[in-house]
Amino acid sequence: MEEEKMSMFRNRLIKVFRHLSKQARRLQLSCYRLYDHDLPEFPFCIEFYGEKLYVAEYKRRHGMSEEEHDHWMEKSLEIISEVLSINKDNIFLKLRQRKPGRLGQYQRINEEQHEFAVTENGLQFIINLSDYLDTGLFLDHRITRQMVKEKSAGKKVLNLFAYTGSFSVYAAAGNADEVVTADLSKTYLQWAEKNMRLNGFNDPAKYSFVQTDVMQYLKQLPADHYDIIVMDPPTFSNSKRMDDFLDIQRDHAGMVNDCMRSLRPGGILYFSTNSRKFVLDEKSIQASTIKDITKATTPFDFEGRLFRWCYYLVK
Repeated sequence: MEEEKMSMFRNRLIKVFRHLSKQARRLQLSCYRLYDHDLPEFPFCIEFYGEKLYVAEYKRRHGMSEEEHDHWMEKSLEIISEVLSINKDNIFLKLRQRKPGRLGQYQRINEEQHEFAVTENGLQFIINLSDYLDTGLFLDHRITRQMVKEKSAGKKVLNLFAYTGSFSVYAAAGNADEVVTADLSKTYLQWAEKNMRLNGFNDPAKYSFVQTDVMQYLKQLPADHYDIIVMDPPTFSNSKRMDDFLDIQRDHAGMVNDCMRSLRPGGILYFSTNSRKFVLDEKSIQASTIKDITKATTPFDFEGRLFRWCYYLVK
């Protein structure tokens, strides 16, 4: 029975690898998601980062003893290594909790400092596959980042809940006049600065980094100042450094309206959330245009397995 299941997993991997690697080559992408819980018996998320592989096992009740689980994992990794022609030394394994949103993304889980740079759409980003639960680049927003870049020329751009600043890099690459990168985490802001410098964006007059409780920061934003704001908050957060806890369903309308106040007339907000059951409170939002761009921003490697929403709102 186990052999049969392993064979199913192998066949599935062969099939998706053949299909998705072809598309990745055509788009000249070295970072993409290959597999995400495609088979219930193999609850992995598998992503390519150049020559290296990120493999996360979703935590669940598997009913195996520790020994049985180790054996199952060993067999699974053998198949992954063989089918994808990746040396086991280049496979980084993580255990993820199945929680909504990007909860826990800021926790440090190791101290190995295994950092390297990857290229996406001609821009470089530092990836760390050993020290944190997430890698440093959310692959599902590849298209959204490109959209921001294409609208950034001569614009003032604000990136909120910025994580490692990938949207900031794209905005700077699109010749934005000003890019402000804001996040609560000092670690991730420093990472964002490194990403900006890596791409040659190191002018402090144009590019600034703000360590702040974004919920409070939203209330202090200057009115009619920004042309583009990107806001991709966690679904829920109760960090000790925050004055209040964030619940995206409850708080999003107020947060969106704070952004609208700070945008110039005709300014754009890209708002995204990973909350699976999210419902946008359109009645409470003060915007002239509200467009659901979830489908339009879904990359080829996330089709049918993307659990986030993305909106385009105009003041």
